[in-house]
Amino acid sequence: MQLSRRVFLENSMFAAAAGAMWTAQQNAAQAQEGSSSPGEKLRVAIVGVNGRGGAHIAGFGERKDCEIVAIVDCDEAVGAKKAEGIEKTYGYKPKVYIDMRKMLEDKDIDIVSIATPNHWHALGAIWALQAGKDVYVEKPVSHNVTEGRRIVEAARKYEKICQCGTQSRSNPGMREAIDFIHGGGIGEVKFARGLCYKPRNSIGPRGNYDVPASIDYDLWSGPAPLETLTRPKLHYDWHWQWAYGNGDLGNQGIHQMDIARWGLKENNLGDTVVSYGGRFGYEDAGETANTQVCIHQFQSGKRLTFEVRGLKTDAYRGSKIGVIFYGSNGYFVSPSYNGGTAFDMDGKETQKFSGGGDSNHFANFIKAVRSRKHEDLNADIEEGHLSSALCHVGNISYRLGKPTPADEIAKSFASDEEASETLDRVLQHLRDNNVDPQAAKVVLGPKLTLAGQEVFTGERADEANQYLTREYRAPFVVPTTENL
Repeated sequence: MQLSRRVFLENSMFAAAAGAMWTAQQNAAQAQEGSSSPGEKLRVAIVGVNGRGGAHIAGFGERKDCEIVAIVDCDEAVGAKKAEGIEKTYGYKPKVYIDMRKMLEDKDIDIVSIATPNHWHALGAIWALQAGKDVYVEKPVSHNVTEGRRIVEAARKYEKICQCGTQSRSNPGMREAIDFIHGGGIGEVKFARGLCYKPRNSIGPRGNYDVPASIDYDLWSGPAPLETLTRPKLHYDWHWQWAYGNGDLGNQGIHQMDIARWGLKENNLGDTVVSYGGRFGYEDAGETANTQVCIHQFQSGKRLTFEVRGLKTDAYRGSKIGVIFYGSNGYFVSPSYNGGTAFDMDGKETQKFSGGGDSNHFANFIKAVRSRKHEDLNADIEEGHLSSALCHVGNISYRLGKPTPADEIAKSFASDEEASETLDRVLQHLRDNNVDPQAAKVVLGPKLTLAGQEVFTGERADEANQYLTREYRAPFVVPTTENL
């Protein structure tokens, strides 16, 4: 299906669902009504409380200037349990909703905090912004590239505060480290390597499984197709199926992708991207790669290489989940969310940075909610969009790829020293896990051109552009720019 046809379909489906959404006039009025004065407690609703939502409960619940007045979860059992936990911990019990649209009718709610599965992030955020709420939305902020840009546009249109859950941006140790890199602490930096070395087990065989009785599966599926549950566990393992998640590149890796882009001072999707990898070591219901490399080349001449390893692996330069910046006078290794260590060219430690936690990021968000200036955010939605989109375009190259013998992949990178070195290490990693890369055939994606834009150009652009959005299931339709 061509992109133009998809856009037409999205517009048509949106029109069919228009009766269930707010008019522009209602949005503007409710946006004014939803603001609170500095002396009042901010009233928070948390959407999706089974996993990362627990951190959102703590992040807002432990603040004296906030009160969690509502929680939303399409798993009725989870919602009830979390509400009871909030009452025991904080002395008050929030309302419990299954459908976030019912919650959004409450004009007294100031903030909507979203920790749903990825495929709900954009629509949930946009609905909340349209309803006049400020939004904290988990990473990746989107399931595809176009969704992220729509959230940015909605936040600006309705003049609301929207923070992305990339909490490293607010940790003092990481902020000092990035300032050090930007200030020339390791010289000129033109290359960063992101690492997501996070072993994952099989999620079980593909089949037809029953959805737990406590879950409204229609709501859980939302913008995604309403399909038979094909994995044994509904919760969390959605990360490894394309309809709902983005693999570990968009799950864990988005944090390190964001830090890498931040350190490189790049604010676009790059000039080109190429990705290769596969799902190795087991056969299961998962679809996304558990071993993957993405190479992003920027028009500035800078490069960002990202490595995902889902099988057993050793650390690289002392880091498994982190970022390595390579400078003309040394290098910097960040193995955490809150700092790292600088080394000179001989590998001698020169400086160290650390400090911070999740509470810093929630505090920064509240500061911006009070000031009404999105510039006060450490992780404004546009930053979240760009870093999420880098993950998405890497996955697009991978999904357009074909199984290729390892020696042929090596030939394609023969003239690129860094790419060849990375490939050699990946192939050895597979062998260490009893996977013959020549026989297994790694999927090699095409090198795609973006030229700094959020649309592909050149060879295979038509195929690649189809992945910039998706077909939505009414009434769960992410609006186009014209329909925001």
